[in-house]
Amino acid sequence: MGLAAAKALEPEPRPKGLHLLGDLYGCKGEDRYFFSADLLREHCLRLVAEAGLTPVGDYFHQFGTDGGVTGMVVLAESHLSVHTWPEKRYVTVDVFVCNYTSDNRHKAHKLFNALLDTFRPDEPHVRSVERE
Repeated sequence: MGLAAAKALEPEPRPKGLHLLGDLYGCKGEDRYFFSADLLREHCLRLVAEAGLTPVGDYFHQFGTDGGVTGMVVLAESHLSVHTWPEKRYVTVDVFVCNYTSDNRHKAHKLFNALLDTFRPDEPHVRSVERE
């Protein structure tokens, strides 16, 4: 078998996804993003658009008047989720993008970094996971 035939039998490399996870402690961001599902939703949708990602749905829930917010934006490229605990000034952020039609890593980083700028943690614990 020639080299060209052998290469034709090799599987194509799988596109990879990028999953960015943040546990954000000691957040100094504006209170409105900790307590208002509506404001956090609007803000997240704006950041998604600015990152060049495509929202296909969203859901944000506020836990009472003094509780935090849980929200998710479903993306054509995958998802964004955010959860706030205002009483602890703690936030979790999860940005996952797939790379099936184009490399979306820079968009994931842009969105994730914008969320870090929003919540301004003193102590961000950030992980990056390569996904297939």
